[in-house]
Amino acid sequence: MVKSLSLMRGGSGHENGKVTFIELFFDLVFVFAVTQLSHYLLEHFSLIGALHTLFLLMAVWWVWIFTSWVTNWLDPEKLPVRIALIGLMLTGLILSTSIPDAFGERALTFAIAYVFIQVGRTAFMVWGVGKDHQDLRLSFVRILVWLIVSGVFWIAGGIVESQMLRYMLWILALVLEYMSPSVGFWVPRLGCTPTSVWKVEGAHFAERCGLFVIIALGESILVTGSTFSTLPWTSVNLFSFMITFVGSVAMWWIYFDSSAHSGHHKITHSNDPGRLARLAYTYLHLPIAAGIIVTAVGDELVLAHPLGHMDTKTICAIVGGPAIYLIGNTLFKREVTGKYCLPYILGTVALLLCIFVAHSLSPLVLGLLVTVLLVVVGVSERLIFKRRRAAV
Repeated sequence: MVKSLSLMRGGSGHENGKVTFIELFFDLVFVFAVTQLSHYLLEHFSLIGALHTLFLLMAVWWVWIFTSWVTNWLDPEKLPVRIALIGLMLTGLILSTSIPDAFGERALTFAIAYVFIQVGRTAFMVWGVGKDHQDLRLSFVRILVWLIVSGVFWIAGGIVESQMLRYMLWILALVLEYMSPSVGFWVPRLGCTPTSVWKVEGAHFAERCGLFVIIALGESILVTGSTFSTLPWTSVNLFSFMITFVGSVAMWWIYFDSSAHSGHHKITHSNDPGRLARLAYTYLHLPIAAGIIVTAVGDELVLAHPLGHMDTKTICAIVGGPAIYLIGNTLFKREVTGKYCLPYILGTVALLLCIFVAHSLSPLVLGLLVTVLLVVVGVSERLIFKRRRAAV
């Protein structure tokens, strides 16, 4: 009797859930994508540019997080899965190179690449799950239906010449995709998928999302290093360099010192890890990544013009990025611990209050103030986290 095809990890849906080298290799495409996004925002630093960047980030994030769901179940060490991931990398590279002109001449290229990744990966999952996991397979059939429908709007948006019509079609497509998990990918006659079917390996999923945070933070480090390398080594430039670097370290500390630990513990011990993975990781990590990208733009402005004129755009980047980041961490921490983190909330409020005095400061001084606040938040949460662990 011929054994049914199954490309699952360890022969089940959630065993042997370590992050593999091919997954890390796959992530390199998204290192480039995040760089493209931060450069796009810097070059189109306006309300429309910010909305474009947010939209593109949501699309890039959706591609990456859906692939992480798939590789949580499929075994990347098996040859068909490895080949599929390499194909997704190539298409993802095309998607990333289209970002600078995604709303212009390369709109159709961006849309085709996006739809190919989403639909192709999901169809591969339907094929690769095998007959031993019918509930999971049916779930991905439902997902495939949603992605095909949204794909029609993506392609149509890439074809039309009207910019306004393109916006409408693409927003509709993205709304459909972001809404679909919350309704269990409901399809007429096929019903919806309960989160109990999404039996993810929690440690793998938490680590994958942590790696995306590292990717985003890597852009801040890249900006700091590449911009500083072009500047003369004056005392002002050296101080700016130190401020931006310490700010990146503080952001790493805030997430990985306690938030990531809490999330890892929660999802690995959850009776319904699929529900937690859907909300805490699939949705709530988006503002965390967005905050880091905006912060990278603010870092470049501080380094390039430390004593320059302060304007509203610069303030939004220097203050807004860390504020968005703390809001994302606050929501994530609330979901995984059931409590709001007071240092995160107070830190966000303090950052927003900086706006009222920012116009009277230089980018260097404002950057210093923001970095100090991030360090205080990280240290405060560290002390609270240690006290709670000691009390257990």
